[in-house]
Formats: sequence, C-alpha cells, structure tokens
Amino acid sequence: MKKHFVVFLALITISSFGFCQMITGTWKGLIDKKKVELKIIQKGDSLFGTSYYYESATVYKRYSIKGYFDAQTNETIWWDDQLIEEKKGRSIFKSPGGQPYLSSADFNCPGSNKMFLDGKAYQPPGRSKIKGDVNLEKIDAGIFNDEWDFIIDNYTAGANDPYLIDSVAAIASNPFITPETIKADQPVRKEAETIVNEKKVTNSIPAETTQHDKPVEIQIEKVQTPTIEEKFIKREKIIAVEIPVSGDSIELRFYDNAEIDGDSISLFLNDKMIFQHICLKASAYIIKLPVSELQQFNELVMVAENLGTIPPNTSYMLAIADNKRYEAMLKSTEETSAVIRIIKK
Repeated sequence: MKKHFVVFLALITISSFGFCQMITGTWKGLIDKKKVELKIIQKGDSLFGTSYYYESATVYKRYSIKGYFDAQTNETIWWDDQLIEEKKGRSIFKSPGGQPYLSSADFNCPGSNKMFLDGKAYQPPGRSKIKGDVNLEKIDAGIFNDEWDFIIDNYTAGANDPYLIDSVAAIASNPFITPETIKADQPVRKEAETIVNEKKVTNSIPAETTQHDKPVEIQIEKVQTPTIEEKFIKREKIIAVEIPVSGDSIELRFYDNAEIDGDSISLFLNDKMIFQHICLKASAYIIKLPVSELQQFNELVMVAENLGTIPPNTSYMLAIADNKRYEAMLKSTEETSAVIRIIKK
C-alpha cells in the first residue's frame, strides 16, 4: 500500500510539473504599462500566436506574434509581427498598441499552478532600446476569442500537431479572415485541405429578369496555384553559403536586399517547413536554431512565396555562429531556391 501511494504521489508531482512548464496558453498583464492579453502556442522551439493591446473588449489592436523559447534557460522571446485587426473607440485617442514591441521574458513557475513571464519590452528590431517592463501571468481564459483558442484548448489532446499549428498560423496572419469565418466544430486540417483542393465553385446568382424567373448558374473557375510545399519540391536548389557551427545556437537574420516591395518567403530545414509567410523588410526577421537539434549536415532552404513587385525575391542574410558573422545574398525565383548549408562540427 505504501509503495502504491509513493508511485501515485510521484505521478501527481510529474503531472503538475509538466503542466507547470507548458508555455502554451493565454497570458494577461502589462507590457510597457499597457494592458495586454497574449496567446502563445509552442511548436518545437518556435512560438506563434496573437497579442491584444486593449482598453476594453471592444477597443484594441491585435498583432500576430512570432518568437522562440529556450527550454534550457526558460528565456522567452517574441515580437509583434503584423497588425491584423484594430478596433477604435469613440474617443479622439487612438486604440492602444500603436507601437509593436519585441519582448524578452523569463518563464518562471513558482508553484501552485502559477506561471509568470517577467522581463523587458524593446523597440524592434533589436534589443538596444528598452521601452518598459513585461509582467504577464498565465490565465485559464481571456476576454478575446480567436482561431488560436482551438489549439490552446486541445493542445495536450493532439492540437500540438505542427500541421494544425501551421494551418492556423496561415489563417491568423491573414487580416481578411476573421474568427467568425472558422467553424469551431470543423477540424483545422479538413478546412485547410478543402481550400487547397478546391478547383471549381458554382455560385447561384438570381437574375433580374429571366424567361422563367429562375436563377442563373454561373461557373467560376479558380486557378489552383501550387502550394509552398510544391514550390519547394519543384524548384532547383542552389547553395549560397556554407556555415560551420559548434556552439549552442546559430542566429539567422533576414532582410529585404533591395527596395521594400512585399517579398515573402518560407524556410525549410532538412525538407521540413519551419517558418512561412515571412515578409522581408528593412528590419531583420530573426530565427534561432539550437545546434543540439541539428544533424551533421543541414540544408536551410529559402523558398519565395511571391516575387514582390520587383522580381526576383532577394534577401540579405546575416548569420551569427560561434561569435563569427557570415553574410550571403539569397535569391529565389519561380525556378530556383537559395540554400544555406549548415555543417555541425
């Protein structure tokens, strides 16, 4: 009996610890003295979600967020990536959250199922200018509802599937799709497959005058564009640079190499997509890859989602590894993709 009790107690302890350490969820508090509700979803070392800077449930600004989480140090870094929704009030003042932030916080779990993110908020793109403090606490449910709720509510029951997270991230980053367009009882995977496989739709449009007062059916053909995965497979891969690594991590910074014209890219690491819908700008888009999770020979492929208004899709990349800097000009077209070869020493 005593042995069974010890095992039962150990299981409770392990279960509580696992729950405690899960950063995926809804967070609420202040960033730079502004009220914030933050939804964080973890996929590997990467973070996705949304941030709401609000005065009330009807006055707010909503950003998509991206970031990464270091499980060894509990350092959490995320940034407001794209403004996707704004609700203004009646006052002459603008809605809160007029300035996006880059936040760095320590994920700590002191006990009693209490979890906190405490750190600093910076003015993007780097961490040179501190704007204020970050003080957030994990909560059971927030005041805002969006497409990430399905992932958060079912994260430990299969919704941590990378495919589902990528599908919702694609929806969340589109400002023309609102949460109301997504049916809560319809799986995200099925929704995504329906969109990809759809070739033809039939719209019944009532005609003002017809012979028998019957609606006229108009056939609308939709041209099926290749998916980013199909572009990755089809295009020739050209090696742009080789980078040897041996430390803890490699940091990669991507910039638009020419005039900011709307270039958008996806990144594939060893044939698996790890980031998509990266809009290249004058400020850096930063990713950090743990060396411990890399293979001996790795290929990071930059695939153009579009060519912007000034083809081709060009990116300037700065890599920092082992306190050394590596630079490369990456070019991706409808026929080719740029490859960064990372060799683990």
